Amino acid sequence: MAPTNTKSLFVICVHAFNLFVFLHTHTHTHTHTHTHTHTHTHTFSAPPPPGPESIAIALYDYEGINDGDLGFKKGDKLKILQESGEWWRAQSISTGQEGFIPSNYVAIDSLETEEWFFKGVSRKDAERQLLASGNKMGSFMIRDSETTKGSYSLSVRDSDSQSGDTVKHYKIRTLDNGGFYISPRITFTTLQELVSHYKTTYNKHTKVAVKTMKPGTMSVEAFLDEANLMKALQHDKLVRLNAVVTKEEPIYIITEYMEKGSLLDFLKSDEGNRVQLPKLIDFSAQIAEGMAYIEQRNYIHRDLRAANILVSKALVCKIADFGLARIIEDNEYTAREGAKFPIKWTAPEAINYGSFTIKSDVWSFGILLTEIISYGRTPYPGMTNPEVIRSLERGYRMQRTDSCPQELYDVMLECWKNKPEDRPTFEYLQSVLEDFYTATESQYQQQP
Repeated sequence: MAPTNTKSLFVICVHAFNLFVFLHTHTHTHTHTHTHTHTHTHTFSAPPPPGPESIAIALYDYEGINDGDLGFKKGDKLKILQESGEWWRAQSISTGQEGFIPSNYVAIDSLETEEWFFKGVSRKDAERQLLASGNKMGSFMIRDSETTKGSYSLSVRDSDSQSGDTVKHYKIRTLDNGGFYISPRITFTTLQELVSHYKTTYNKHTKVAVKTMKPGTMSVEAFLDEANLMKALQHDKLVRLNAVVTKEEPIYIITEYMEKGSLLDFLKSDEGNRVQLPKLIDFSAQIAEGMAYIEQRNYIHRDLRAANILVSKALVCKIADFGLARIIEDNEYTAREGAKFPIKWTAPEAINYGSFTIKSDVWSFGILLTEIISYGRTPYPGMTNPEVIRSLERGYRMQRTDSCPQELYDVMLECWKNKPEDRPTFEYLQSVLEDFYTATESQYQQQP
């Protein structure tokens, strides 16, 4: 995938072609058997050697008229050896044969027409552009090499556990015959072929997660409803649906693979326990961003908790498990009698009346914040579900822990307002959490 926000205007090279064939200079001697004797003359200056991008694409079929001509078929790729006037000397990429071709039968295959080619971009600028927001892992560009004139470099956005998002650079080497390669084990006649190969290889090695329906746990219809909902909701902070396999039971939902597993398990792990407060706040902001999208699409999740957030290798949080999610038509959804919900994460109006809105998801988000700041501690520690229900009726709210900044606890209390309409929107929560350190910088400087 080429960078999404780094080349808003492509430079397209437009070639004007005459709609007639340039003719050789011929002398004809006719006999009754229509035998032709041809002599033709080509006059060429000696142009500078063509660069590695002087590849032409045949627009039409051409059958050579004279011995020195090079025939070709529409779509063939030809390396231009000399350019002079109407006739160019060229070499067929596929056969290696050389000869003269009519220049109006071909178009120069300029790299600048490719969306992934960025002429004149430095290594540093490539890193800056690829790491910009909106570009995902696998975004790439091919650019001119800074160290080797006439060569190219491939820059790809990647990630690793040590440095997070990063950009890796690969030298594209050229062959004597004009081909290209990164690894000498496989070579390509054009950069386009090189790009096509490595994009395909990346897709063939993409890990996926497979969710299957266990017999008796839910209906086929409900399972497919979840898949359809995932298909309808497409956002960078929601787990992506790749495919649904329904040919025969069991039915499978295939989603993107999130290497670190659930946020709950990650927070409890040794690696998760080493995550510092700024990253915990970032986790919270990412989840709020995903929920703001769900809010904007008029859906509710109904099961928002750390166990249903997945974490990628690059520590990106994505909302998952849409089994209880619903679209809301009148700003409210009433659950059927006997439906089961995670009590400690569920808003009082949803517990008591089965009334779910996006504001009940906001309540759950406040509980999720306590899981994040405590590295996966179960909410309301030491309390049973009935005790939680009775305590909430009396106005009880979880207390702030020592590890929780007062400013974050204030956000939690906003989420736990008794009246749903008094709770903030996810759009607001996203903005507060994304700007958390900007808004509270003076307070943090005073802390030991």
